[in-house]
Formats: sequence, C-alpha cells, structure tokens
Amino acid sequence: MKDFITYLDNYLRRLTLKSIFLTLLFISALIVCNYTFGIERRIRDIQPWYLSLCCFFLFYGFVFYFAWGLAGAPKIQDPVSRRSFLLILLMAPLYFSFKMIHWDLSLVLLHNLHYPWDQYAQIVLQLPAKLLLLYFFLRCCGKLLRQENITGLAAVGLTTRDFRATPYFILLALMLPLVALASTRPDFLHTYPKVKNIAFITAYARPAWPWQLLYELSYGLDFLSIELFFRGLLVIGLSRYAGEKVILPMAAFYCTIHFGKPLGECISSFFGGMILGVIALRTRSILGGLIVHLGLAWLMELGGWLGNLFRF
Repeated sequence: MKDFITYLDNYLRRLTLKSIFLTLLFISALIVCNYTFGIERRIRDIQPWYLSLCCFFLFYGFVFYFAWGLAGAPKIQDPVSRRSFLLILLMAPLYFSFKMIHWDLSLVLLHNLHYPWDQYAQIVLQLPAKLLLLYFFLRCCGKLLRQENITGLAAVGLTTRDFRATPYFILLALMLPLVALASTRPDFLHTYPKVKNIAFITAYARPAWPWQLLYELSYGLDFLSIELFFRGLLVIGLSRYAGEKVILPMAAFYCTIHFGKPLGECISSFFGGMILGVIALRTRSILGGLIVHLGLAWLMELGGWLGNLFRF
C-alpha cells in the first residue's frame, strides 16, 4: 500500500495543474450532459446497429482525442513511431464501439436451441466473443507495441513478472465499506446484481445456480477485456510513445464507458481509472488492476443481491 501511495504521489507532483483541471472540467461537463440527456442510452437505442456503432465511435473518438489535446500531444520524432501511435489512437475507439453494441450470435448458435436457452446463450456468449475480438485486435497491434524483448500480451501487461498480489487484496478489502454503503442506494440496487439479466432462466432450470454461476464467469471475462484494453493497451502499450501522458486520456475514456451506471460509480470511475493507470504504468502489469476490478465487480454483485434481498 505504501508503494501505491508513493506511485500516485509522484505522478500527481509531476502532473500540471492546467491539464488535470481542464480534464476534470471536461469530464464533469460530459457527466452532467449524460445524466441530463442520456447520451449513452440514446446512442445504444439507435437502430440499425451500424448507426449505433458509428455514433459510439464518434462519441468515444471525440472524448479520447479531446482528452489527448488537453493532456498535450507527445512529440514523437520518428515518423514510423508517430504513425503507429496515431493508428492505435484511431483504432482504439473503433474497437470499443464494436464492444458496446449488441452482437446477434444466432447465426453461430445451434439451430435446435429454443427459448429460454437461445436467449440465455445470446447473453452469456456476448462477452467471451468480444474478448476474442480484443485478442485479435491486440495481436494486430503486436508489432506496434513491441518493446525490446517484450512481445505478445506481455507488451500490454499480461505478465506475472515481479508481481505481488497481496497489496491488491488489501486495497480491495478497503473498498468493502464503500460497496456496503452503495448497496443501500436505490440506483445501485436498480442496476445490480447483473445476474438478474437471466432471471427468466429460473423458471426452466432446477437448480438455477449453475447457470447463474456460468453467467457470473462470463461477466467476469468482461473485466479482463477492460483491463487489457484500458490499462494494458492505452497505458502500458502507448506509454512507449507518450510516457505518463497516457493516463489522463485513458481515465477520461474509461469514465465515459460508465455512463450507463449509477452516478456515483461513474464519477469514481475516473479517479479509480487514473489510480489503476498509475499502478499499471509503474508495475508494467495489469494483474493487480484485474484483481481489484474483478473483485470489486463480484462484490457489487453480492452487495446488489443482499441489498435487494433485505430491501424494505
């Protein structure tokens, strides 16, 4: 824990007041607009799907690129490196736009599946399929991210080298009171637990818990993709081009993907994303962030279940 505080303190001391102030002002304006007009909800509801995809790309691209403008574009002298950096900046919002839309997997599912199993399979297979897309996306970026003798997914922080898990479990334990407090809030209980998305299965499956557990495992894979993308690609990967400047644009982008979540969770995601970004940049690993993020997600599932169970 002491190391984490030192990492964050050193980063904040080097951060210019102008960049953090303008980024906070920008994100605050976006949050107000979203929770007033429903930006994320309106984009998600656009039909057909390719128009929703284009709107997500325009929105995420605007947020990401504008945040980079506030952070200050890095001075990359080598033309090849500059092109690689700009190419990743272009492709990153595009990938996440594909992740945000609903995928119709009926073409790859067994045709003898009927309700409710066809609907259940559509839900449970969404996130593993999108993680597979991220894997291919990162493989395509492999040559752009290669650093010295570090190749493959290690270039985006998926490595156990010099990794210590204990501090992250301590950090996760410190968040328990916040989860407990959030579990009393109506907006939190309206959103969590996410497993209620497959509540329809309980009328057909006896017992239902194995199918609920499979859903929770699928839900957990989403946090692997989030850490690989935000802390892996956008922080560790891009740091070879821009150093510490990668953190604020990543945190701004990360905040906007929480626009469909409760307001408190959305606001805290900016600061949480920044902290996890600093730690990932210093340790060159996403495993710690994955422990915290995944553990917090499942704690929120538990908190949502208990909160709704004892709700009066």
